[in-house]
Order: sequence, then structure tokens, then C-alpha cells
Amino acid sequence: MKHILIPTDFSSNVNHAISYALQLFKYERTNFYFIHAYADEVYGPFHNLDIDSFEEEKQAIKKSSENELSKLIMEIKERTQNPKHQYELITSFESLVDAVNNFVNIKNIDLIIMGTKGKTASSSITFGSNTVQVFKYVKCPVLAIPDGYEYSQPKKILFPNDYMLPYKRRELKLLDMLAAQFKAQIHSLYISDFEDLSLRQLDNKKFLKESLPNAMLSFVVTGVENRAKAIMSYIKENDMDLLVMVNSRHSFLEDMLYRSTIDEIGLTLTVPFLVMQNLTR
Repeated sequence: MKHILIPTDFSSNVNHAISYALQLFKYERTNFYFIHAYADEVYGPFHNLDIDSFEEEKQAIKKSSENELSKLIMEIKERTQNPKHQYELITSFESLVDAVNNFVNIKNIDLIIMGTKGKTASSSITFGSNTVQVFKYVKCPVLAIPDGYEYSQPKKILFPNDYMLPYKRRELKLLDMLAAQFKAQIHSLYISDFEDLSLRQLDNKKFLKESLPNAMLSFVVTGVENRAKAIMSYIKENDMDLLVMVNSRHSFLEDMLYRSTIDEIGLTLTVPFLVMQNLTR
């Protein structure tokens, strides 16, 4: 049984993410949890109200959130009628990151699936602030679905890798499961001008291969340039269906997440993006 958490602000981008999630786990026994965190909706416009009025507005937004979630689940059940799927709704008077982090720990969530942007995000940016915050601070794999992306089985998966990170099997279990389910190719892309690897890199590369027994795994080397450009070019030239990266200390992904905006680096994704976590929070 898989446990999948989907944060929602009821935007069209999230609806695309939900559709992707339902297709991705179509044949798996899965519990889907839909969570709406509404603290910002209360504190933003109503922070100057007296206590009684504030509580009234808080309860009104909570009720509206519950109604929207119930409507969402009803629409999903009518559309899919999948006996392998179960659905649960959660409203939380917290920030999105706190609500998601707490629920991940309570339910031992396997994967978070969300849109890349919410209602208020500009069309010119790659990731909205909430998505970036979840990438950075929630210790759980996160799969972000680009706005308007239509579902396609992840048969070709790009996994950029410098082989410097000593992976643990639990981090790669989800990736191996996807590879098995879809008979997927995983392209491990090493961005370097030198093909020779250190002993550490060779050991980590061997461990990676051993940890992905169900994948059609290939190792590819490309010359050094702007790393985001190399990744984007490889996705386009090879028709990749999914990008996977690991968030770890001093990694390229951590560097991206801690800049003022990912868009400074030029990573504009057109395929789903799976972020695996290897950070102590």
C-alpha cells in the first residue's frame, strides 16, 4: 500500500498534478491524502481583526476548505472509480510546509506530489515559493508536475549524478519501484570533461547500479557547461519523461534551491521533477 500526499490550493496546476498522480498509481493499492493548509489565508487579510471576528473568519475559511476538499474527492471518485484507491481529506491551520512536514511524519508518507506553482505564481517562473519550500524543508521525496503537463508513463528517466554521494538504499527504493512498474530506462548523466572516476565515485557508481536492479540503467557522460543547460538539452534531445535529482549538502540542487530564484540558473522544466532527500533536517 502506497501513501501519497497531495497538497492543494485548488488551482488548475494542482489539478494537473492530481491527474498525473492518479495515472501514475493507477494499478497500485494507494491511499491518497489531500491536504489544504489555510493559515496564510487567515493571517494575511484578517490579522488586524479582534479575537472574536478573527475566530469567525478562521472557522469560515476552515469550512470552505473542507467543502472544497469534499467536492474534489467526489469529482475524483466519479471520474476514476478505481477500487484500488482510497482518499482522505485534511485541513490544517498551519503554513503549508509545517502542515506537510507534520503529516509526512504521522502517516509515514512515501511520496508528495504537487504542482510546480500555485494560484498566485507568475507564469514566467519555474517553481512557486511553496514548492521550493517543500523541496528544501520537508524530508520526503517530492514529485512536482509542471503546469499543463499531460500524463505520460515515465519510461525514460534522467538522473544527473556526480557519484560523490554515498546513497542509501531507502533513497533509491522509490526510483527502482518506478523503473520496475514502467520498465523504464534510467540515464545516469555525469557532467564532466573527464571520464576517469575516483575510487569513491567508482564505489558509489557500483552501489547505484546494485540498488536499481529493476532499471535499464545506462551511464552517460557529457562535457562541462552550465549544468542546468546540460540537463535541459539532454531532456529535449532524448525525449525524457522524468527528471530525478537528490537534495544533499553542497549538491547542485541545494545550490539551486538556496539561490534567490531557481530561474537564475535557467532550469525551466517541461517534464515532472522528482526530488529525493538526503539531508538531515
